[in-house]
Amino acid sequence: MLLPNPIPTQFISHSFLEEKGIELAIKRLDLVNPMVSGNKFFKLKHNLEQSKSQGKSTILTFGGAFSNHIYATAEAAKAEGLESIGIIRGERSEPLNATLAHAEKLGMHLHFIDRTAYRNKTDPEFLADLKARFGDFYLIPEGGTNELAIKGTQEILDLDDQQFSHICSSIGTGGTFAGLFASLDSNQKLLGFSSLKGEFIHQEIAGLLEKHELKSQGSYEIFTNYHSGGYAKYKQELIDFIWWFYEQFEIVLDPIYTGKMAFGIWDLIKKGYFPKGSKILMIHSGGLQGNMGFTERTRIKLPTLSV
Repeated sequence: MLLPNPIPTQFISHSFLEEKGIELAIKRLDLVNPMVSGNKFFKLKHNLEQSKSQGKSTILTFGGAFSNHIYATAEAAKAEGLESIGIIRGERSEPLNATLAHAEKLGMHLHFIDRTAYRNKTDPEFLADLKARFGDFYLIPEGGTNELAIKGTQEILDLDDQQFSHICSSIGTGGTFAGLFASLDSNQKLLGFSSLKGEFIHQEIAGLLEKHELKSQGSYEIFTNYHSGGYAKYKQELIDFIWWFYEQFEIVLDPIYTGKMAFGIWDLIKKGYFPKGSKILMIHSGGLQGNMGFTERTRIKLPTLSV
């Protein structure tokens, strides 16, 4: 059964922060559960409960070859005694990368489809074909964002976090950002750092909040200039920053989400965005399993163990 560990909040000490009059802390969701790390724990927990309450013993979801969501769903399903199916974008390539090999080892059935077919992942007819092939299943969308995922991510912040003036989160599908926004206190601002290239994320988030009728006592702002070229893209300055951050604070970041967010936060502090006396809480959303896959793909070594 999936159970959370106590989530530590780690305050960062650095002369630069003292000089700017800023406090920075990291909420270590990467330590919430040894099997299902980070925001994925919160996005999956209520979905798995719903699957069982509906009497469905199989989870089906979608993801790319290095997907944190695929990895976490395989772990969570095994922990809850459920079968899992991963619909993977692209062709099967042997040997499987570390992410997919681990998911398959956990018992997830991997079904590969081409990129054109993958675009139909929300089409009712396509989903009906999958049910005809695999039998009845509980569907979790790509990235895990749905109403129950947002219900889970609303549980990330607690009473102790009301001391912070700014909450910072990376943005992928937007489920974690939406849940955090709904749980803000009146004196708090949520800053989102998009890992995707383009201004469309503003409309995506606004639509998500409207669809799920999410209101907040706080406010939010989204930054779209720290994506390092786009989703799964990187620049050398990002890699250098991830290593610098690890050497300074012994905290591992990933180059897809948390590294871009932390780079953005540090840059905004440099530029004087935060008023003196600000207390910043950075949400470490996990996803560190992807560092191995990134190294596989690029031959660029990254920190891999969280301390």
